[in-house]
Amino acid sequence: MGSEVQNFYRNKYIFLTGGTGFLGVAIIDKILRSAPEIAGIYLLMRPKKGKAIQERLQDLTKNSVFEQLLETQSADIFKKLIPVSGDVGENFLGLSQEDQAMLVENTNVVIHSAATLDFQATLRPTVNINLLGTKRVLELCTRMKNLKSMVHVSSAYVNSYLTEAEEKLYPCTESAQKVVDLVETLSDSALDELLPKLLKDHPNAYTFTKQLAEHEVSNHAAQFPCAIIRPSMITGAWKEPTPGWTISKNGPQGFLMGASKGVIRRLPVGVDLVYDYIPVDAVVNQTLVLAWHMATNRTQEVKVFHCTSSTSNPFKWRSVTDQIDGCLHKYPLKSAIWYPRLKFMNSLLLYKVASIFVHILPALVLDTVLRLTGGRPMLMRLHTNVWDSLNRLEKFIFTEWKYHNPATQQLTQWLQGEDKNLFNFNIEQLQWPEYFDHLTQGVRRYLNNEQPKSLGAARKKDKILFVVDAVFQVLVFSLLGWLVATLLGSSASSFWLYGALSYVLFNLL
Repeated sequence: MGSEVQNFYRNKYIFLTGGTGFLGVAIIDKILRSAPEIAGIYLLMRPKKGKAIQERLQDLTKNSVFEQLLETQSADIFKKLIPVSGDVGENFLGLSQEDQAMLVENTNVVIHSAATLDFQATLRPTVNINLLGTKRVLELCTRMKNLKSMVHVSSAYVNSYLTEAEEKLYPCTESAQKVVDLVETLSDSALDELLPKLLKDHPNAYTFTKQLAEHEVSNHAAQFPCAIIRPSMITGAWKEPTPGWTISKNGPQGFLMGASKGVIRRLPVGVDLVYDYIPVDAVVNQTLVLAWHMATNRTQEVKVFHCTSSTSNPFKWRSVTDQIDGCLHKYPLKSAIWYPRLKFMNSLLLYKVASIFVHILPALVLDTVLRLTGGRPMLMRLHTNVWDSLNRLEKFIFTEWKYHNPATQQLTQWLQGEDKNLFNFNIEQLQWPEYFDHLTQGVRRYLNNEQPKSLGAARKKDKILFVVDAVFQVLVFSLLGWLVATLLGSSASSFWLYGALSYVLFNLL
């Protein structure tokens, strides 16, 4: 029978928002690789940094996500990408009359992925992008003449005030229209003052507005088939386009990026908590399958699907604690600043205390050296940004959520034949130790921009850094031991004892 999902996308037009983001480019790549007979993908893009949308499209096609695609296809495949100038933050999506008419006439599938992910953002921009942006997309959908289905990319954390959530809509504490009216009438300062009362148990404006947006999607479910997919923390690729691929510095890949450089040496993590990570290719495959599923199983109710791992294949850092340092030295960086050594801290207070000694003080020293040698200091800025974000992210670092996903599990059973492999998102099959091995390689290749051929030289440098680190520690703790012995008036020979004691205490941090 071949692939039902591939057959569904043949000769169809997709309208995609958020196409330049981490998830967006992965969706584009997957469509072009696995459904190359697509008629076209309309990409909502806005001019940025002085670049017109055609220039931005050219930049997009150079993304590392397309390396595998171009091994089997010529660059002509990118002719399937049709940029349309617009912005979800503007009325009518900022579309010209001509582009609106084209989308209304041709679009068969809509995937709405655009959102502002800034947890620090105030209410006005999050309402404009996450809530009103979704309303604008939905309004355009109602005019489309041949729309088969619409998939709205939400987040598992829209209900983060609950530690356990089902695949359903939960009631909002405020109406969308009331929130929009407040944003349109109040000043920024008045909105900032009112925000805690509006949020109630929501941790930030992001989750608040994303939940409101889900209800807007539900309001249109009787007009066209629509689904809501709720991914958790989206991480590097499991299998596609290649294991470990990532361009995102959020979550574990960001930690690994800093740790492999030797500049992140402590990490605030509850090693025995379940962390809900989901590989980007699992999200991509489920999104594309959902568009097919909703079109072929039409209903007048919105369907919600958790794209999550916490209940079907739970991950705990304890399972890879001993492995991570090994991976950092198995795939070291030629550009490493110091010998990598990562330790997990199970409280924010302990992390901050340790960070003073292993992050802040070394950063001050190294930044000073960079200034004196004409380099650009950057480590203090890095650690200051991390420090500032910790209080904001503490809830997400040390809270365990369970996202039940029976609808998603049932969806995997709908897939038959080729589709089970071609559009696989069955997270139960993933092996976390193997995944993190691949993710470490992916971070090296795609975030730190180091090719596999440099691995030999990097391993030689790693051995040199090991010796430098060992000698440095002997000197530092010997000096500390001598200082303590001098201050206490102890014998000169006792400084070895104080040095060893300092070493033991330091390693408790």
